[in-house]
Amino acid sequence: MVQDFFNTNFDMSNKKLFLLDMDGTIYNENQIFEGTLDFLDYVDKIGGKYVFITNNSSKSVDDYVDKVNKMGIKADRSNFYTSTQASAAYIKEHLGDVLVFASGTKSFVKELKELGIKVTTRFNKNIKGIIMGHDTELNYSKLRKLSELLLLDVPYIATNPDLVCPVSFGYTPDCGSVAIMLENATGRKPIYIGKPEPTMINYVMKKFGYSKDETCVIGDRVYTDIASGLNAGVCSICLLSGESTLKTIEEDPRKPTLVFKDIKELYNQLSK
Repeated sequence: MVQDFFNTNFDMSNKKLFLLDMDGTIYNENQIFEGTLDFLDYVDKIGGKYVFITNNSSKSVDDYVDKVNKMGIKADRSNFYTSTQASAAYIKEHLGDVLVFASGTKSFVKELKELGIKVTTRFNKNIKGIIMGHDTELNYSKLRKLSELLLLDVPYIATNPDLVCPVSFGYTPDCGSVAIMLENATGRKPIYIGKPEPTMINYVMKKFGYSKDETCVIGDRVYTDIASGLNAGVCSICLLSGESTLKTIEEDPRKPTLVFKDIKELYNQLSK
């Protein structure tokens, strides 16, 4: 366990709701990390609940359930809350029942429709909002269409501010990087919905009836995962298996409650 900065005697015995990031935290692209299954079994044994909260909007909840089940992880729809779900809730609350232009993967567009959002992927004079997700199917035609649509005076939403997405060989650009590129071209900056906003954390605590003291956020990024925990007022654990390093943690004023090398080391500490 990393001991340079944090109180390693922090009491975790009352933690029952564990909100886990996915990419870089429990797996890397399609490779599950050693210790993930042990940690999830530990949560089950103490009568707790684990929910995967992810900024990655390229897949639907059903896609994620299928993916983790194939990795051997026991999970159903109740074990997930995504930035797509949070974005749909934001649209309903702040924009109402309006037509929204959606740019993202086919799964992203389908999920928004299933969540009750009126969606189009073509120009329409009745468009009252624009939403962009992490798009693993991105091409120049989509960027051109977004650049044109961003000239409209309508709210512009992005599911998450992540700059990179971890993959097997390193990283690829995520939604935040694409948003910066579009801002350079159009001058428009989006309203970000996912982490570091506390929206997903607050929703899940309320849904399952857990308090802030019983809740812990676990992730690999200080500027999203850890920041969301701080914004929600709950315990946060940073794992060094993804984007963050000891150097980035040292340099960032937003400090996690605890830091571990990876989820295996976290499990070993909790199961003592």
